[in-house]
Amino acid sequence: MPRRWVTAVACLLALVALACESGGEAAPRPTGSAAPGAGGIAALGDSITAGLGSCLLLTACQRNSWSTGNSLRVDSHYRRLLDQDPAVRGRAYNHARAGARAEGLAAQAERAVQDRPDRVTVLIGANDVCRGGVEAMTPVSTFRSQVDRGLRVLRKKRPKARVLVVSIPDLYRLWEIGHTDERAVRAWRRGICPALLTNPTSTDPLDRARRATVRERVDAYNAQLAAACKAYGSRCRYDSGALHRVRFTLELVNTLDWFHPNAAGQDRIAEVTWRAWGRAT
Repeated sequence: MPRRWVTAVACLLALVALACESGGEAAPRPTGSAAPGAGGIAALGDSITAGLGSCLLLTACQRNSWSTGNSLRVDSHYRRLLDQDPAVRGRAYNHARAGARAEGLAAQAERAVQDRPDRVTVLIGANDVCRGGVEAMTPVSTFRSQVDRGLRVLRKKRPKARVLVVSIPDLYRLWEIGHTDERAVRAWRRGICPALLTNPTSTDPLDRARRATVRERVDAYNAQLAAACKAYGSRCRYDSGALHRVRFTLELVNTLDWFHPNAAGQDRIAEVTWRAWGRAT
């Protein structure tokens, strides 16, 4: 390829990358120029809330986040709040990180309280399942203690903030709809969520049992998320399993890893979880 074409392609890829939010550990950028004072919304969680894969590259794309995004493609919680109160403009902070597990929730909460948000969303747990094989999944009791630790930070340092804890999506459902699609199977073979997606087309009893174990662990985590939110008190609301009940289709995941939600999937998450705020005091 001529050198001028190599240079052109490199520049194009750089521009595309700039269109997506950085997936690194830099402080989250607000969605606009924030006015002085408290308020707004902060997001805690993992790659789902960071919008991974919802732009053109398999990197974080916070502008498409179901929680704090400002993209016109996603009617996020932030955009809905902005419709209600223009003073919220610029007060959306995303502390979610790709690969984050429940053990990192407290550190995210510590950063979030510095933003002085009035609302905080929490979606965590998929990586506690997907970090490796079944044997590597976070024990349920450990998961609960780590979630409690994160919520305690919010309750202590931002006691009047309203907290929304969101259920983990039905990962088993993703295997159900994708294991017969050659494109998804090829992507999953790169090591995506091995506890669930290793040998995705296998009908061997051991593989079926492994998938069932993953399904049960997600259910157990969701039960603990609900209990942790209840223990938090009246300022916390659980989504009552709304996200977990979503019947995701392949049209709602990106075509890079066939795992993370695309912009349409992010919009769907925002839609089903937004209703839970209505029950909060």
